[in-house]
Amino acid sequence: MDILETLKNLWQSTGFYQSTWQNYVIIVVACILLYLAIVKKFEPLLLVPIAFGMLLVNIPGGKEVLLSDGGFLYYIKKGVDWVIFPPIIFLGIGAMTDFGPLIANPKSLILGAAAQLGIFLTFFLGVWIFGGDGLRAAAVAIIGGADGPTSIYVSQTLLGGTQFSGMVGTITIAAYSYMALIPIIQPPIMRALTTKKERAIKMGQIRKVTKAEKVIFPIMITIICGLILPSALPLIGMLMLGNLLKESLVTERLANTASNALTNIVTIFLGVVVGAKVDGPTFLTFDTLKIVALGLLAFCFGTAGGILMAKFMNLFLKKKINPLIGSAGVSAVPMAARVSQLEGQRADPTNHLLMHAMGPNVAGVIGSAVAAGILIAIFG
Repeated sequence: MDILETLKNLWQSTGFYQSTWQNYVIIVVACILLYLAIVKKFEPLLLVPIAFGMLLVNIPGGKEVLLSDGGFLYYIKKGVDWVIFPPIIFLGIGAMTDFGPLIANPKSLILGAAAQLGIFLTFFLGVWIFGGDGLRAAAVAIIGGADGPTSIYVSQTLLGGTQFSGMVGTITIAAYSYMALIPIIQPPIMRALTTKKERAIKMGQIRKVTKAEKVIFPIMITIICGLILPSALPLIGMLMLGNLLKESLVTERLANTASNALTNIVTIFLGVVVGAKVDGPTFLTFDTLKIVALGLLAFCFGTAGGILMAKFMNLFLKKKINPLIGSAGVSAVPMAARVSQLEGQRADPTNHLLMHAMGPNVAGVIGSAVAAGILIAIFG
């Protein structure tokens, strides 16, 4: 009897006994994401730690060991729970970003703003789907900005202390997944909304931007956005501080630290913690499907918004804009700009749109942070 009892206890301590079918589904999904990241090279810096976090927490017993009070990830996840990590990531993004194409062509700001259309269209759709709940609708709609840190910042700020805090992981995974899948999601929309002639439009060389312009720009944007929308300052302020560290040329060591070591460390912790929020039994629900579907719509609407705005602007411009660069108005830098370049070269191999697309692309980073500030100001 003692031997049987021992074997029974041993069996009940294994992951096979404690697991549910939902855990195995998420483990398979995590392996697929690892394949996309490692083999297909879809945003590997993000997907590898996120997918591995999903893997860890869905191995039965892993959640209790990692996330329980005193567990390894218990304290690290405070960086997400207290929305510390997203502004730090924005600091690093700013230190890596060249706003020159946007400064050289201010019209790009309009395209970046138009690409945020996906956020606000999805918000109204989400209000209807969630039965008038603007809080959840706002948290899900931010996926349309195609910016993982912004999605974490908004969803955690709005839902972190509520009964819907479990949605944060789903929203974040959806945002990062769609960012990684930009080369698959965007091209069909771009081709559907443009003609081959439009995709072949060539744009002249952008002007050279002076050092003074690059130094003044982050200071000016911080002041303007801060005065109009203080709730956007944690993201906008850190983004512009990082950029000022880079462009001032007097804080090179700080800029290097922000754009390399600091960003890499926080990215690892952020990715693992986000992945660890995807617990199979709580993740695989009908609400999850609604979030994933709304997130995809938001992303598609954002891509379409930038393209359609470029086509509209061409009605009044002598020097035409290639509408493909409008799709880069989503915040995924520089992936969206590269997709615009590739689609332009498919229409005309001699077409070079990358630097032109970077204007709306970096404008989209600012636009998504502003949109986040608006949603938090209303619902936070």
